[in-house]
Order: sequence, then C-alpha cells, then structure tokens
Amino acid sequence: MDVIKLGMIGLGTVGSGVLAMIQEHADKIYAVTGRRLVLKTVMVRNLAKHQDVAEVVHLTTDLDDILSDPEIQIVVEVMGGIHPAKEVITQLLQAHKHVVTANKDLIATEGADLIRLARANGCDLMYEASVAGGIPILRTIADSFAADQITEVKGIVNGTTNYILTQMAQQGWTYAAALKQAQQLGFAESDPTNDVQGKDAAYKMMILSQFSFGTQVNLEDFETTGIDAVAAQDVRQATAFGYVLKLVGVARLVDQGIFVEVAPALVSVHHPLAGVNNENNAVMVRGQAVGDTLFYGPGAGALPTANSVLSDITTVVKNMILKTNGNSFNRYSQALPLATPAQVKDRYYLALTLPDQPGEMQKLTTVMAQINASFSQIVQQAGENGQARVMIITHTMSKEQLHELQQRLTALGTITLHCAYRVIE
Repeated sequence: MDVIKLGMIGLGTVGSGVLAMIQEHADKIYAVTGRRLVLKTVMVRNLAKHQDVAEVVHLTTDLDDILSDPEIQIVVEVMGGIHPAKEVITQLLQAHKHVVTANKDLIATEGADLIRLARANGCDLMYEASVAGGIPILRTIADSFAADQITEVKGIVNGTTNYILTQMAQQGWTYAAALKQAQQLGFAESDPTNDVQGKDAAYKMMILSQFSFGTQVNLEDFETTGIDAVAAQDVRQATAFGYVLKLVGVARLVDQGIFVEVAPALVSVHHPLAGVNNENNAVMVRGQAVGDTLFYGPGAGALPTANSVLSDITTVVKNMILKTNGNSFNRYSQALPLATPAQVKDRYYLALTLPDQPGEMQKLTTVMAQINASFSQIVQQAGENGQARVMIITHTMSKEQLHELQQRLTALGTITLHCAYRVIE
C-alpha cells in the first residue's frame, strides 16, 4: 500500500507544525518516499482545546487508541518531559510502533534504555529534532562524519539564552530586562529555569557527545553554568576586549579522554559563533580530515523543529520499504574516560573585586605566580564602597590551576572571584 498512517502524542507548538507540514508537503513526501503520509490519530490532554483540527484528525485522550490500531505504524512523540513520555514510548515500542521524538530531556537521560528496547522490537527510534531544532546536526554527524575522527563539537544550542545575551550586548540591557523581553516575545518560557541555568543546553551536549565520540556522559559528569548570574558589566567588558559573551556547550577529545562543559564563554568577534545572534543556534564540528564545519539555523519554533521531525519520518518510511528497521540511529560506541582537570586547558576571563588600596593587586599577582599562571590583558576600574573591579584575560591555564586559584583567593578573604569564563579565539 502507498499510504502510511501515523499517530501523534501531543499537539502543542511542534505537533501543530508537524500536522501542517504533513498536509502542505504531502506531494513532495510522496515523490521522495513513494508513500503518502496520513496523520490518523492524535492523543491530547484536552479535547476541547483542539476542536479546530477535529475534522482533519481523530482526537483522543486514550493512548490505547493508538497502541491497538494496526493501521498506525509510526508515532510522533511531542508531549515533552521525561515522565510519562518514557512510559508512553516504551509502550509504543513494545507494540512494534516506530517512534519519532523531539524530546531532548528524555533522549539525553533515558535514551540508552529506549534505544535497546527499539532494537529488541525491530523498531526505529529517531530523534533528530531533539538538538538544535531545524538544524540536521545529528544525522550529519552520524552519516557525513562516519569516516572522520571528530575531535571537538561546540556551539550555541539554546535560543532563549542566546537572545538574552544578544540583547544585553547590543542594547545594553540588564539580564532581568532581557529575560522579560524574551518572555514577552515567546522566546522564553514563563519558568525559564532549564534554559537560563544551562540544563537545556547540557541535555543537548550529552546527545551531541554520544554521536560525536560514541560515549555516554551523564549530567553529573560535567559542569553546567547558566547565564542567570551574568553581569551587564562583564558583557560590556567582553566587548571592550574584542569578544562577545555567549552560552557555549563544548565537547572535545583531550588526551584520549572526553571533556564536556556548558558555560558562558567569551567568543572572539572574528570567530563564526560570535555572529550567531538572537534565537538562532549554531554547532561547529571539527574533524581531523575536514577541519571546522559550521551548521547554523533556527534552534526552535514550530516549523523548523517539525521539519526535523518530518525528516526522521521519511527516514523511517524508507527503512520500512527496504525492510531495514531496527537499526540504531547512531551505532558509534566506545568507552572513553573523562578528561582530568589537569588535562583541560583554556584561556579564561576573570572578573574580581578587591579593596582599592595598596598591596591588594600584588596579592593577586602573587597567587597567580604561585599557581604558575599569568595575565594576557588586565583592566582595573574604580568600584563602590572602596572596592576596585579587575577584569583579566589569562594565558592558557588548566582547570586544575583555575580551581586552585579559586581556593587560594577564598583563603585570602579580601579578593572575590565573581566569574571565570572560557575564552574562545
């Protein structure tokens, strides 16, 4: 038969985009796959809320309407969250339904179990839309870099934080003012915690790390620092130094180990990531053979994310035609240790306050000498209440040296280190 019927769990922003794209691009999908897609049944929480599409699809609140329907072969999960999404997808795979999801939280934390379950049931589990919205980064890494050794993947993978930092840099707004504007424009949720504290970006870096290096890292394995404590004066000073402050996720090979981190970073104005503004995302992949490649586009939104979902659906359809379902989306797997703090080396931007009196700067330079670290650039400004603010860009130093610096300054008691942001040239 040339018709493949779909089910869907959830009909929010992304789900509505999927429905619209299936209807609008039916002919092209048929031309590419030789099959017509029909969204038959959608499970929602509130039937009354979605009556505008009741004549187009069958709406239900009962998962069994999808599980027990032999006509439905592929199910799209766009309900979000970890629970009950995991339990729902588990039932779908056990019922031998192929699953396409945009759920980064679930894939990052529970993906390994679901991937094993999908393989055991001969089903496809696809999740291209879980990272960077409309950017086809996961399939690109899995396919186009299959013969290359990726050494680093880094990027701006959260549109909410990127919009906020863009406004702070370009408009001179405070963090609070930029967040409020982001919420008014729909770029930030009413509760933006996962975004502004870096957790959303961390989930995406977990998935990117697994695809790039074949190693599963857990959230507790790496440091995650958000932007909710970023000061407007540090954004301004970054500009004065010739950088742009961005929330950057990075995963890289270090001496046969893996280093992952999500944190604000100073990105040189000459670096491609510096020009990624507002709600847009970008991922840079470095391969030994190809060098640096940049993938740029909208990181969220109904249609960009729905486009990635449809891409996964067409892949599942092609697998059905070729009878090759049940293979993992990404089959690359190897065990790598976590890099040690002594192995991870970067330049850093440091912002400190200290008493504006003789001898305090000498204390700072003495501590830097004791840990065998040095300054590249340094600016001192008069502060309030007899305190001076000092902004520094260091030469290359290790994470171990940075931790030792923090401990020594805490022991001194008079010098406060407010932030330490990686510098990306």
